[in-house]
Amino acid sequence: MPLRRFELERFFAEFEFHVEHMLCGSDCEPLTIDEILRLEPGASERFGALGLGYTETQGSLTLREQIARIYETIGPEQVIVHAGAEEGILLFMQAALASGDHVVVHRPCYQSLFEIAQFMGCEVSSWLAREENAWALDLDELVPLLRPNTRAIVLNVPHNPTGYLMDRSDYDRLHEIVRQRGLLLFSDEVYRECEHRPTDRLPAACDVGPHAVSLGVMSKTYGLAGLRLGWTATKNREVHQRISELKDYTTICTSAPSEFLAEIALRHREQLVARNLEVITANLGLLDGLFERHAEILRWVRPRAGTIGFPKLLVGELERFVQRILRERNVLLLPGSVFEDGDNHFRLGFGRADMSEGLRELDQFLAGLRV
Repeated sequence: MPLRRFELERFFAEFEFHVEHMLCGSDCEPLTIDEILRLEPGASERFGALGLGYTETQGSLTLREQIARIYETIGPEQVIVHAGAEEGILLFMQAALASGDHVVVHRPCYQSLFEIAQFMGCEVSSWLAREENAWALDLDELVPLLRPNTRAIVLNVPHNPTGYLMDRSDYDRLHEIVRQRGLLLFSDEVYRECEHRPTDRLPAACDVGPHAVSLGVMSKTYGLAGLRLGWTATKNREVHQRISELKDYTTICTSAPSEFLAEIALRHREQLVARNLEVITANLGLLDGLFERHAEILRWVRPRAGTIGFPKLLVGELERFVQRILRERNVLLLPGSVFEDGDNHFRLGFGRADMSEGLRELDQFLAGLRV
């Protein structure tokens, strides 16, 4: 089947850069180039002297060394740098799957996580997260989904769009199921290190064993979406090698300036994470008040990680609500329909420092609905 229209990206292409209050963004507060360079003495001079030739296909060794430090047991030779997380998703699917394979995908989710597999001729089953279960996945529902031709399970944790963070016991059980069945686990971990309580952090999937591939990116937790850099990390030599070979048909290599800046940022990633968690914590406090004031109109399962949640509109029709607040208040919310959710949910983002301005408009709009 052909690749379908990417609903979320088309929605943002139309509205994201033309709206005053972006209340559905998924990233953290971005940094400037100057702010990154000031993290290290002499960085500005080194950046100015950087050559603009090709970079290594796998990513520079020094950058991969910094990425490997995010994990417990991964070496730089087990990391491949990509042009954003999207390339990592695409190349994993092409490296690991073939037409006729069966894939189980944690949903709702970012469209690429199932769309590319479908485009390749794979059979895709949805492992649904439900609001009535606090968006938790039910492992008892997973096993009946598995088939003799199942090749991989696709997991996103911390989760977009709900902010769900799997319990450790369920996480360990999932890995055991994957190992016992001889499957692959593709773990979208782009919000890892953005847990609201660091003690809740799960081990990276790639650290658990060679059955797993972890996906990371500079965009979310670290607030550096403009670098357009992501990575895959795995101990699975076959998948790793095939991803490396397939990258020759996509970007070949990534941007030298982006790699330079990402390396500096990752050397100071604890500082960046602390900065962004401070913004997230303050914004969650504001949102607690909003949901308390408008409990008859909105409800949500309070996220445990990341920068997004998935509230539900309790009155009226969601698409009309989104269009009206955009028109009347210049506030952008992301309808759940882009995640193929038809139950009046929408994505709300709280990783930006200026969220309070848009939240004030949303608060006043909701108050008007109650008059």
